[in-house]
Amino acid sequence: MRKIIAIAVFVLLQLNGHSQANQSLPVISSNEVGSYISMLPYTAFLIDTNRQGFHPNSITLPYLPLSNFEQRRRIPTKVVTANYYLKFGIQNQGNVAKTYSFYPGTTIDKMKLYVSSDGGKNYSTYPLANYSSGFIQFTAPPAQTTVYVLQLSFFKNMYNRLEPSLIDNDKIELFKNELFRTQNDRKTVGLVLGGMLFMMVLITLLNFFITRKIEYLYCTLYSLCMSVVIFISGFFVGNPSWLKGFYMSYFDFMMMMSGMFFYLRFTMKFLETSINFPSLNKFLKYFSSFVIAIMICYSIIHFGSNNFTYEVYFLNSTKIILLAAGVMYVVLSFVVKSKLMNYLAWGAGLQILFSSISLLMGNKHLVYHLFNSPMFYYELGVISSIVFFLLGLFYKNKMILINKIKDQEAMKLEAEKQVFENEMAIYKAQQEERNRISADMHDDLGAGITSIRLYSELAKAKATLTSLTELEKISSLSDDLINKMNAIIWSMNNENDSLENTVAYMRSYITEYLEGTGTKPIITLPDNIPALLVSGPIRRNVFLVIKEALQNIVKHAAATEVAILLRKEPNGFTLIIHDNGKGIDFDQLRPFSNGLKNMRKRMAEVDIDFKIENKEGTLITLYKQTC
Repeated sequence: MRKIIAIAVFVLLQLNGHSQANQSLPVISSNEVGSYISMLPYTAFLIDTNRQGFHPNSITLPYLPLSNFEQRRRIPTKVVTANYYLKFGIQNQGNVAKTYSFYPGTTIDKMKLYVSSDGGKNYSTYPLANYSSGFIQFTAPPAQTTVYVLQLSFFKNMYNRLEPSLIDNDKIELFKNELFRTQNDRKTVGLVLGGMLFMMVLITLLNFFITRKIEYLYCTLYSLCMSVVIFISGFFVGNPSWLKGFYMSYFDFMMMMSGMFFYLRFTMKFLETSINFPSLNKFLKYFSSFVIAIMICYSIIHFGSNNFTYEVYFLNSTKIILLAAGVMYVVLSFVVKSKLMNYLAWGAGLQILFSSISLLMGNKHLVYHLFNSPMFYYELGVISSIVFFLLGLFYKNKMILINKIKDQEAMKLEAEKQVFENEMAIYKAQQEERNRISADMHDDLGAGITSIRLYSELAKAKATLTSLTELEKISSLSDDLINKMNAIIWSMNNENDSLENTVAYMRSYITEYLEGTGTKPIITLPDNIPALLVSGPIRRNVFLVIKEALQNIVKHAAATEVAILLRKEPNGFTLIIHDNGKGIDFDQLRPFSNGLKNMRKRMAEVDIDFKIENKEGTLITLYKQTC
């Protein structure tokens, strides 16, 4: 009883002397109720800090006018866990009983109703079917005045309010709509943001199933915790139900801490801090353990103690410590100078900023509005961290894709290098074989043919007139074979695979071939012949085309001059062979002559454009693109 007296004195001091102990309780008439009416002028109250559940019959202390209790809109933390008694009277002037619903305020944990029909001298317990909705329903007897005492206790949170109203039971939905109407914007925003976070849950869960990476599961759990917090906060705006009280007093903080734990685990896996940032990894591990310890300690304090002041101190201290740890994390993140970490750091920084605003606003009494709602700013912080996580996720996926492409390109280059090396090895082996064959032809076949030629010359000196013709043919054929063999040896030797060597050899051959034929060669070459590689097949085919052209000029053209011009073009070279003979008659070509056909075929094999035409003689044009 001493505690009851002490708290009564405390309340009297809060009332600033405006109430009197013997003040009579005003009674409301049923005719005044209408749809609903505020019971503040008609309600008195008493506080029991012992929570012993005294029966109204045993209470001797005077009830005090609730209208003079200035802290009724936010119950002081020192008396949150007390039992409250609200006393009011109803005069039913009608001849039939009337059913009412009584709304005491938010957030109510337990309620018990007592009723007296003798003016408050004796009370009996009124059976309540259900009060979890936040409303109690009772029936006022006809043609009499009835006094009621409602015993209630609050959930342990900082937003308890006493704002009693009496509602005609048929108008209860109208009252609820009016109760929620003033907070529709807050509710809408909460539901929208909660829905957005739920979409985030689906996105990260899908990433987890695709990649099987544990960090996406942690992010899914974090997003799920935050979406539950924000969605339920929006859903319960203005709702006086028991579930809202339980959520606000315990469940929301536990969900926030669970979300923070999963966020820390996600950060460690997402950034691979154990490998990339050992110091940060150590900090986050200790931070995660600290969050678990907070949840355990909070549960013990919440359920094991009736002193809500200690719990408030613990919550505020915890929030300050968590904010300080968050600032340390942001600082460490920017010191590391990792772009991926910076995305998370920006998100965490904004969440810390908005959480600080939420914490400051939560300690002040504000008119309830969207932009002065602590939860609204907390929600903005969560959304900001999620947005920057998404940016970080896109950046990480982009870098993974870029690195994957780089790896694939490196593997492709390595494979191409291996193919090139294999081709070069084959080419080298072929060149070595060509050089060996050309050397063998020069040493063995060349020596044999030369010997045949020498012996034929000796035989000619000793021959009779009848055998001289055959010996002349043998000698001529030997010379021809030596020339052909030299040309083959020249085309096969890779030491001759240059444009300069090719030009020199062909110039020497043309001059020697036309000597004594009556056809004068006019050879024009570039001043500076570039150092270009000319493969054996190109050299051989071009040589054979020139040889065929010279043979046709000597045998058929009756030309006195042949101009041979090598000209450098922007993207290649042009070789022109132009004689001043009688030209080529395409209509009179011999049916079985393959010379022109072979020339075209040889040039096609080495990708050289071939053109032959009559232009004051025969004009042959060869063009090879080099770039």
